[in-house]
Amino acid sequence: MSVILATAGQDDKIRFWEAPSGVCSRILRYADSQVNCLEITPDKQYLAAGGNPHIRLFEINNASNQSILTLEGHTGNVTSLGFQRNGRYLYSSSEDGTVKLWDLRSPTYSRSFDSKGAVNSVALHPNQAHIISGDQNGSVKLWDLGSSKCINDIIPDSHASSTSSLGRVAIQSVDVSNDILIAANNHAEVFVWNPNDATKTENGGEAIRPKAKFRAHSFGAYLLHAKISPDGRSLVTTSSDKTARLFDTTTWQLTQTLSQHSKWVWDAVFSADSSYLVTASSDKTARLWNLRTGAPVRQYTDHEFAVTCVALNDSST
Repeated sequence: MSVILATAGQDDKIRFWEAPSGVCSRILRYADSQVNCLEITPDKQYLAAGGNPHIRLFEINNASNQSILTLEGHTGNVTSLGFQRNGRYLYSSSEDGTVKLWDLRSPTYSRSFDSKGAVNSVALHPNQAHIISGDQNGSVKLWDLGSSKCINDIIPDSHASSTSSLGRVAIQSVDVSNDILIAANNHAEVFVWNPNDATKTENGGEAIRPKAKFRAHSFGAYLLHAKISPDGRSLVTTSSDKTARLFDTTTWQLTQTLSQHSKWVWDAVFSADSSYLVTASSDKTARLWNLRTGAPVRQYTDHEFAVTCVALNDSST
């Protein structure tokens, strides 16, 4: 199977799709909660789904609709997850205030990091040595996997009204590439750093100088997700304003607005070559977009409620 496309959301079901035709090819039931996030292993063998509070692993090429592993340890909604490059380890974040690492040979976590606040998003640096988290206290933390310590705690300079008890704006989404670290708050402000441009601080941590800051969506709109494209040239953001927007990562100028959804756009994922994008929306659909033209080329319409997450793996390796 060369292209694995899956969506899920508030109807407690995970749907696999034939990406070119839009036909739903398989449905998995996620028994005890909505599905908040999805991720496919690099080898396309497994799908991880995060709910409340479990993470379940499904075998993609197995006809059984039962999960093969349930990861237990979070005590709140799992908000974000991903796999290390070899697919043997999984990382996750949760509203319980922790970031956890899991060895998939065991149902319990191997390490847990306390973020001191509900964590909305987590990303793994391509060097596989650092994890970035964004939390509802408005903090972006860099965790060193070698020392199991937080080596940087960044509070972006937000001009939006506070959403936390600490007087800060919640970080809704983080992502990182080799030379770009982004954090987006829920009032649609995006902050950019170069993770390689760091200086040591007196307490042994690292200080990273900001590179750019901009508003991705208009005042009053909530930003829900932000993702750097595999080629590093684009950033996509999704929003309550019913759009997904693309930005050039050199200039940080808006290049495209994708506006065919009729309700909130919760999630988006790029194809491996960065030329296509799949979005997930509260309008009960997911859409495939050709980013060369900006046009929608396929719609996936079998969900009964909001589609809040999407996973795609169409890599050739």
